[in-house]
Amino acid sequence: MTNSVSSPVQPASWVSRLAAYRHPSNRRAIIEVAVTAIPFVALWVMMAFLAQYSLWLVLLLAVPTAGFMVRLFMIQHDCGHGAMFSSRRVNDWVGRILGVITLTPYDFWRQSHALHHAGSGNLDRRGVGDIDTLTVREYQARGLLGRLAYRIYRHPLVLFGVGPAYLFIVRNRVPFGVKGSGAMPWTSTMLTNLAIITLSALMIYLVGLGSFLLIHVPVVLIGASIGVWLFYVQHQFETTTWEHEPAWTHGESALHGSSYYDLPRPLMWMTGNIGIHHLHHLSSRIPFYRLPQVLSDHPELKGIGRITLWESLKCVRLTLWDEDRKRLVPFG
Repeated sequence: MTNSVSSPVQPASWVSRLAAYRHPSNRRAIIEVAVTAIPFVALWVMMAFLAQYSLWLVLLLAVPTAGFMVRLFMIQHDCGHGAMFSSRRVNDWVGRILGVITLTPYDFWRQSHALHHAGSGNLDRRGVGDIDTLTVREYQARGLLGRLAYRIYRHPLVLFGVGPAYLFIVRNRVPFGVKGSGAMPWTSTMLTNLAIITLSALMIYLVGLGSFLLIHVPVVLIGASIGVWLFYVQHQFETTTWEHEPAWTHGESALHGSSYYDLPRPLMWMTGNIGIHHLHHLSSRIPFYRLPQVLSDHPELKGIGRITLWESLKCVRLTLWDEDRKRLVPFG
């Protein structure tokens, strides 16, 4: 794992240099939507056909189908940043439609995700759109029950199993967490819920309740776990950066507090290049399909916060921020 702290690359100089990559291509965006949505629908239909014959084949196909659902979420994610299409209106409506498939109320999510970008790595602004992380001192100051609750929350079975299922199936159905937003969170969430119910009813009518549950529940559960895992690794790595105000700066947190998750090329494609997360946080208006070009043009950025697939597995044990050592550390 590359130590981002020792990197000579300074974030302030890169914001303007990356501006040239921030212009979306509508043609490319349509292609990306098509090559993601069409295989997702085709695999879902294939699973519906196979549900009559083999449970195991259905569960086997649930994995790539979930992968395409994750990619649809990444497209929705870029729409939320205004980076997918040149038109804000097109971005929003594509995002809202995809939000029905990904079980995510688009407008409400977009607002909470903007707060995540605005305060990522800021110890004084934790709690919205991120993985709950305590400092060593905060953990030691908790009582027995408080420590136990945090240990349970950070257990892999909860963080990547129960938690993602709860987030996408239950938590996303009710808009809590953002104050002072008027009726928008409720409108976004309830309209999305209504669309989800309508689409689900249609699919149940076409394939039957049993087949629908057999197909869609594994796809949602697998996709949700993959999505939360990606989000976790993008910020929960040993040499990430957390600071209190006023020492915290957006540029430093973006470039050195977000990882470069260097996945094999097929996985990088399937996850919409979201692993190039340090550049995404530095300039969130860059379309995901242009992030590899940035790394190709500026190879010095490849060494910042780089984590391989194997190294990412070791991040699971990192649970507390050590303010003295400036590292994420295990409970031990």
